[in-house]
Amino acid sequence: MSDAADELIDYHCHLDLYPDFEAQYRHVTAERITTLAVTTTPQAWPKNLELAAKSPSVRVALGMHPQLVGQQANETALFARYLPETRYVGEVGLDAGPKFYRTYEQQKVVFESVIRLCAEAGGKILSVHAVRSVRDVLELVERHLAGTSNRVVLHWYSGTAAEARRAAELGCYFSINRMMLAKADAVLVKSLPRQRILTETDGPFTQIDGRVAVPADVCSTVAALAECLALDVATTMGLLQRNLVRLESGKD
Repeated sequence: MSDAADELIDYHCHLDLYPDFEAQYRHVTAERITTLAVTTTPQAWPKNLELAAKSPSVRVALGMHPQLVGQQANETALFARYLPETRYVGEVGLDAGPKFYRTYEQQKVVFESVIRLCAEAGGKILSVHAVRSVRDVLELVERHLAGTSNRVVLHWYSGTAAEARRAAELGCYFSINRMMLAKADAVLVKSLPRQRILTETDGPFTQIDGRVAVPADVCSTVAALAECLALDVATTMGLLQRNLVRLESGKD
């Protein structure tokens, strides 16, 4: 790949959760796939940081996954310790789904702590999980991050069109995976502001053709997104690259 506009973007992938995760780091580097490698716990940060240091294609994010808060709430201090070492934060957020609702109040405490730390530090890009909780996530974003140099990317967005409009007004971006481009969700994707869309795989938690998705599979997401937006693939790739530059430059 010789031109930036030809490079794929996987802006939410759990590289360290693949059985061959070191090989995945090498692969995205060789293929020049711009990858946001999110983590689920601060304990995973040092190893991921070490691997990402060898790859100009990987941004590694410091995470406190809401689904694991019940076991990891005591890692908030560790999160605060590592935060100065990165510009990227994720996966963080809230999950009010039936399986995790019992920890929801605890999740809100932890997520607000994360948001406050990012607000104080400034300049962070957050990849945010918001399952059945977009309203609460946006309230916290508005309360603590509005008007700051931080940016939020709503990963695998599943809220309403009205909530998407509010999110856009707050400066949020949306990372889109292949599963979101099925017919039932494509209407919502079409409603999102084009200048705020990025692509993701959320591997290894998604599948392509009956196998676990890897970052290179984001090419199928680009093709499906192009069809959804009635654009050609080259135009879509250029759009995504401009969106990435705008997000990471902070000049949106």
